[in-house]
Amino acid sequence: MLTKRQFLLSIAALSVSSALQAAGGPSGPAVHFQAQGKIGEVFVNPYRIAPLTAIIGNGGYELKDVSVRVVPKKGGQEIAYAVEDRICRTHGGIPVFGLYADYQNTVEVSYTRISNDAARTAEKVKENYKIYAGPAYVGSDGTDLQTGGWFQAKVLKMDRKFKDRLYFVNNILENNPRGGRAVWNNPAGGALQWGGAPEVGIIDSTGELRWYLLPDSIYNGNSIEWGGVMMGFRQNPDGALTWGYGQRYAKYDILGRKIFNRMLPEGYDDFSHAMVPMQNGNYLIRVSDANYKRADGKNVRTVRDVMIEVNESGEVVDDWNLNNILDPYRSTVIKTLDQGAVCLNIDVAKAGQTMSDKELAELDKSDNFGDILGSGPGRNWAHVNSVDYDPTDDSIIVSSRHQSAIIKIGRDKKVKWIIGSHEGWKDAFKSKLLTPVDAEGKPIACDENTNHCEKNFDWTWTQHTAWRIDAKSKKGIVYLTVFDNGDGRGMEQPPLPDMKYSRLVVYKVDEAKMTIEQVWEYGKEKGHEYFSPVTGLCEYAEDKDSVVGYFSTAGMRVSHGKAMPSPFITEFAWGAKEPSVVIHLKDTFGYQAWPFSVKEAFKPTARQAR
Repeated sequence: MLTKRQFLLSIAALSVSSALQAAGGPSGPAVHFQAQGKIGEVFVNPYRIAPLTAIIGNGGYELKDVSVRVVPKKGGQEIAYAVEDRICRTHGGIPVFGLYADYQNTVEVSYTRISNDAARTAEKVKENYKIYAGPAYVGSDGTDLQTGGWFQAKVLKMDRKFKDRLYFVNNILENNPRGGRAVWNNPAGGALQWGGAPEVGIIDSTGELRWYLLPDSIYNGNSIEWGGVMMGFRQNPDGALTWGYGQRYAKYDILGRKIFNRMLPEGYDDFSHAMVPMQNGNYLIRVSDANYKRADGKNVRTVRDVMIEVNESGEVVDDWNLNNILDPYRSTVIKTLDQGAVCLNIDVAKAGQTMSDKELAELDKSDNFGDILGSGPGRNWAHVNSVDYDPTDDSIIVSSRHQSAIIKIGRDKKVKWIIGSHEGWKDAFKSKLLTPVDAEGKPIACDENTNHCEKNFDWTWTQHTAWRIDAKSKKGIVYLTVFDNGDGRGMEQPPLPDMKYSRLVVYKVDEAKMTIEQVWEYGKEKGHEYFSPVTGLCEYAEDKDSVVGYFSTAGMRVSHGKAMPSPFITEFAWGAKEPSVVIHLKDTFGYQAWPFSVKEAFKPTARQAR
């Protein structure tokens, strides 16, 4: 007869044995999942940062010749693409992009399934999967300007040629209390006090959200190391995304798989605005100098005035420090800017105010450094907001908002040319200033007192995104797309704030003749409706021979009380006077928007980095 203790031990052993058998028995734990089709399980948001993506597991088979189609809602846009075999191997299955949020999606897939038997049996399969994706989430910035969740996109115009478009939208939530807790204090200065969280997504041609970045696992506004504004997103030649934020620069594929996410090199700080893939596989990144010795002996962190070139290993191949290349004390433009809207610094109390000579002189004598409008290293005198590379002569092209100038600089750190109004430049730079010409090459006169130029030519003022059009440029001839914000136009503030406007503009630079021709513009006719006091984009799209414009802070009424912008995405056939695409976004602070290629994300072409 069993004792009480022996009886209890036998019952316990039986329970453990039953549990092991239920979990798979002696061979180990079983795999419990619902396999809808002929391969494996479905992983939604597989890498935790892209909730409208999924992976259909390969089920232990080899997959080849894969294609995917996300069935559109009624009246919606189809997303369909082929997938290279290497990408299926990388993700362990079929990558799915473009799911609708809060929706039971139907995903059609076709593939060749190869078994691991001796014959390597191959079976061609076509089947459907039902994949639910949850509601799109965006965090709260704690302000009364945020009235809902994700921005809403209303398509006002969409020509048939552009109905397959996907637009990557890089927007920014308002600065919030968390973002202001991490600041530099040694040395003085820096540009860390702005910390709006990301609102980054991809919309289709009907305005539906088809992808978004859920940053929680890679972003923390309280942290110097993991905070900062996410900006400068670009789709690379390999289809992946690169961008930067705060003290980091990163590369992920569109499903959210990390390729790298690194701290900036030790001698540099405060990424913003630009991370550009180069044709040689390196990256140009806009940063600041972490410890710059001024001529007066003071050590400062500089502000938005340094470009570095880093290789895939993260080594700094070269840098361009504008404090040593340009004149950081040129204040001609700075004294004309609206201090109520200085890029990320929106201060309604200073709306319409400009800086006087006396105020600037007092600031120059002070130890007040940081992301403030002013001159000299350690202040926001340059505000570089874009950088691009010209492979024909190994030079970079930078846009300096607070100089209202676009400058080409060689590898030798010498200025090659300057696009911008001619006032206030030192003698060393006067020979680098370009001369405006008309289509026949005849010089255009500009009044040095009013900055008014004949034949409808104009310079850009506090511009963004001065980007080379690689497809139309060649050695010695550079076509540029530029977003002309228009603040301080003509070196003055207009009598009425509503007289301000922004433009998209295309220039042609003849480097041998040192001339500049205005080839195309749009925006003046829209007036104040499209005026974007800060941020914006103008970019050429080679696939459709078009120009994309993002009037990203249109509707922001700095002078009439702070109001959330309502941006416009536009796209034009090359040379067209009217847009083929107009999409209006509601209540969101925009930065950049550009066409995203799902085909290149999963089956890259041989295109070069732009």
